[in-house]
Amino acid sequence: MGEGTLVLHIDGGARGNPGAAAIGVVISRPDGELVEELAETIGVTTNNEAEYRALLRALERATELGARRIRIFNDSELIARQLTGAYRVKHATMKPLHAEAMARLTRFKEWSIESVPRARNADADALVNRALDARS
Repeated sequence: MGEGTLVLHIDGGARGNPGAAAIGVVISRPDGELVEELAETIGVTTNNEAEYRALLRALERATELGARRIRIFNDSELIARQLTGAYRVKHATMKPLHAEAMARLTRFKEWSIESVPRARNADADALVNRALDARS
């Protein structure tokens, strides 16, 4: 992907489903240089909604940082497959989040998303837990 590329590791989680939720975003350059980390609570929601909200926050920051190309890594196969069109979005709550994500993705010259095992997304997962632990 080259110049203007950012790598986004994202995660969202809820303690309880629904329950207290947070997002974690790790933004880096393709060479691994850390650009930014975000750990934010987002109120009470479901795990899937938290995953989408993490994606939307990451896309917002990538746009603000001037990225033209993005590589997204998450540990939610559902979200990844919905974004690539392999799965339809059936849940009414998810439809507007999916639509907003697809609209934001069109702002990038190139994008990809890959669902990876949680161990390969550990930093973003740790940020979710840090945000949730801080609110207690």
